[in-house]
Amino acid sequence: MVTGGGHLTAVPAVAFRSVTKAFGPVEVLHGVTFDIGSGEIHALIGENGAGKSTLMKILGGYQPQSSGEIVLDGQPVTFRSSREAEAQGVVLIHQEFNLADDLSVAQNVFLGRELGGALLDDTGMNRQAQAALARLDVQLDPRMRVRDLSVPQKQLVEIAKALSRNARVLVMDEPTATLTRRETDVLFALIRRLRDDGVTVLYISHKLDEVQALADAVTVLRDGAVVFSGPAAGRTPHDLANLMVGRELEEMFPDKGRPTRTEALHVGGLDVPGWAHDITFTLQAGEVLGFAGLVGAGRTELFEGLLGLRRHTVRQVRVAGRPTRIDSPGRAARAGVVYLSEDRKGKGLLVNALLRPNLTLMTLQQYARPLLDIRAETRALERAVTTYGVRTGRLDVPASALSGGNQQKLALARILEVDPDVIVLDEPTRGVDVGAKREIYLLIQALAQAGKGVIVISSELTELLGLCQRLLVVREGRVAGDLSGDELTEQEVIQYATGLKARAPALEAAPR
Repeated sequence: MVTGGGHLTAVPAVAFRSVTKAFGPVEVLHGVTFDIGSGEIHALIGENGAGKSTLMKILGGYQPQSSGEIVLDGQPVTFRSSREAEAQGVVLIHQEFNLADDLSVAQNVFLGRELGGALLDDTGMNRQAQAALARLDVQLDPRMRVRDLSVPQKQLVEIAKALSRNARVLVMDEPTATLTRRETDVLFALIRRLRDDGVTVLYISHKLDEVQALADAVTVLRDGAVVFSGPAAGRTPHDLANLMVGRELEEMFPDKGRPTRTEALHVGGLDVPGWAHDITFTLQAGEVLGFAGLVGAGRTELFEGLLGLRRHTVRQVRVAGRPTRIDSPGRAARAGVVYLSEDRKGKGLLVNALLRPNLTLMTLQQYARPLLDIRAETRALERAVTTYGVRTGRLDVPASALSGGNQQKLALARILEVDPDVIVLDEPTRGVDVGAKREIYLLIQALAQAGKGVIVISSELTELLGLCQRLLVVREGRVAGDLSGDELTEQEVIQYATGLKARAPALEAAPR
């Protein structure tokens, strides 16, 4: 076999042979068999719940397979822990960073295998961490605290940590989920360099355009089984999406409706210190309004301010035409405004709690009169599971048991339980597969058609252009552009986001 790096090899770096995995009576992997060539970038894709994470946990030594075999460089292996897998050069970089914020870069790189005896050899660790970073062509002081790093820098520290463990097989789970396009390009160049150095990269992503651009080979899992494994060349994102969902996927975005002339939300003169300055906008009922901008532009922070999650001042807020004072998410919800955080696991859900309390968290007063009516809560959960397509075998499981896409649907169901007038969705499809994305897009359009005002904050420009009737582009904490109609193009958004264009004087002088 000839890999993408140009190396001729007859023995695959990793081979899965009839691997199964069952949790009790439920089998989630069914005879998975495919090869990963040595020194290639191999993409693993599939819908949420297809079995990708389970398979990678088996490969990384986090859990055993029920049957079948994993072969590493021609030799069958059984890893009883991640430490054993790493000793054989198999390193998994999780989607959520596994770093200690209060330790230095070097201390994180050597965490669990520190140099020195009773006294740590910080000098040696700094020197070797610097060498690992230099291999990535990264200029970063190994003495810096991780909490002071940007998200892309943390990603590079994770890779340096993996390389310091002599990684021969590097598994990357959604590595670009929080990166800008420019940062993604830098990461891609690094991954290609690792491949050319002989490192085998197993790349898990929901972004099919990335798979097309980066991967030498691709394997598609559906419902715990391999439905395709072969060269990535010639496979379009549309082809891959159809393989993932098992049917011809219709157009990704539903038709955009027309907003009404009824005001759903007006915000005048919102300031969030250090993040947003004199933000003024109006959202109509039935409108899907997007907020675009580069990472760090202040989009999330301005809405956290509006909802009372950050210190702020605001000249005027009207909800459905009524002057409103908002100083907390609870008061916002009572006024008819709800917010879905971009941090699904940290702020959106109680992942260790059951589905039922997660759903009714914002509406407990409806179910406690005065004692909690669990049967009524359960009926509400049954309705939500059906209405929002939350896929779960049982209702009495914690939110952590759901796949990422189904967790997001549960989080959406929770905020919609209050029957709001205005819904603010921050990165609503981050880490969600293509099938679940379309379901969320259909839900957003249905909410707008029902007369709700919907605000979408997203780093995916294609998503904003496909969903929204109008886009506000935020740059350095200010609204730089207000785009609609023929102006809704990628080129226009980028020019406003980067400062190549500025808001027209007529807009600056518009009444507030």
